[in-house]
Amino acid sequence: MTVKKKSGKSAAPPNANLKEFRKTNEAIGLRVSEGRLSLLSRKIFNVMVYHAQRIRNKGENAPIETEAAKNYYWIPLAELARDAAYDSRDTELFKEQVQELQNIRIFSEDAIQWTSERLVSSVKLVNPRGLKKQGGMLWFGFAFPPEVESMVMAPGSYTKLSVYYQALLRSGASLALYEICRRYATNPSKVTNRADWEWWYGALTGNPVTEAIPEYKYFKRDVLKYAISEINMVTDINVELIEHKQGRRVASLQFRVVPAQQESLALSAPPVIDGILVQRMMALGLSQDDACNILATTEDGKLRATLDLTESRIQNPKAAKIGSPAGYFKQALRDGYASNTDIARKTIEKAEQKPSIEASIEAIKERYFVERAKDAFAMYHELEEEEQEQWLSRFQDSDSAKGINLSRGLATTSARTAFSMWFAREQWNDPTDSDLLRFAAAGSMRPK
Repeated sequence: MTVKKKSGKSAAPPNANLKEFRKTNEAIGLRVSEGRLSLLSRKIFNVMVYHAQRIRNKGENAPIETEAAKNYYWIPLAELARDAAYDSRDTELFKEQVQELQNIRIFSEDAIQWTSERLVSSVKLVNPRGLKKQGGMLWFGFAFPPEVESMVMAPGSYTKLSVYYQALLRSGASLALYEICRRYATNPSKVTNRADWEWWYGALTGNPVTEAIPEYKYFKRDVLKYAISEINMVTDINVELIEHKQGRRVASLQFRVVPAQQESLALSAPPVIDGILVQRMMALGLSQDDACNILATTEDGKLRATLDLTESRIQNPKAAKIGSPAGYFKQALRDGYASNTDIARKTIEKAEQKPSIEASIEAIKERYFVERAKDAFAMYHELEEEEQEQWLSRFQDSDSAKGINLSRGLATTSARTAFSMWFAREQWNDPTDSDLLRFAAAGSMRPK
């Protein structure tokens, strides 16, 4: 059975500080001519934009008294790390990511001018007590080149975005598509620009526009479906793909955008970029971008168990030498070489590192119910229309439907969520401890 990822949303906490910022429409869907935009670098750049607009004055809170420091925006590194869902303890990975931002060249063109510029001109890390010493506060300073500075601080036509929602997204393509679609959420047409699918590939993956690209069917399978599913599950908008064909070939794409009516199901906390796991994967030969994407889309226990298995296999002197450790690791991850027992043990070990094991178990149980509701909703859509109507009628008569507006059936998020949870309870009993352990071990805690 194919599971459709269409269920409830991530509920923003009551009176949430969404940390909204204005992003000029020119900077949304950037056309990268050099370098790459990864998930983490996209998030870091957006957080820099948010804080620059919040601070407004360069040199404010500068941790050192130098003339150069007056030309930077300054924030504690821990604050940026929190907003970007990044592990602030790994400063080496952070340095690589901000240097990656400096390596990105973008260009823009209108009727009277063409501009090519770096995305970020300069960055600094400063600890007044010494970078190599314990104690003190680590500060992050950053500066934009002239054109980018103008777009950041005085955006003309702009879209309001939220640090809160971007932190919930787990892939760079999801974040890029969310930014573009969010721009059209208040547009009367509720439809994005129409462009060749190759343009969308460059805009969503952050790869240079000159690189060779895969066939459309692989782009749709590996990038579009995941990004749309994730946006619809955790953000404040719903997105639908529109394909335009020339003959039998898909030539161009648009996306229909509808603001979410209500966010009902709370998901887990935003993912944190674990620098140690990234370094372990890079030691096998993976690129930093690949490592971050695998980290963002793979259940933690499964990833750790597969890394352990791969490293043990490489270090085994009696086994044949592996030609490509990175290739072996990816295949082991894809084909599930690690046993369920090993995955479960790693999941439990990770949980025991947290202050409350009980809280971790509750979090797993919560994710279990969310995933089960999604499976139930997919099952419902595979039923015959007459049987669907019978179940919907039963739901309308149940206590779970009280207070839910069902005048449009299951068209609203609140109705879908309530129905999915109710229908799941009708299909399955409450989970046992063994069920929860199997759920954690099977890697079902994240969308595939």
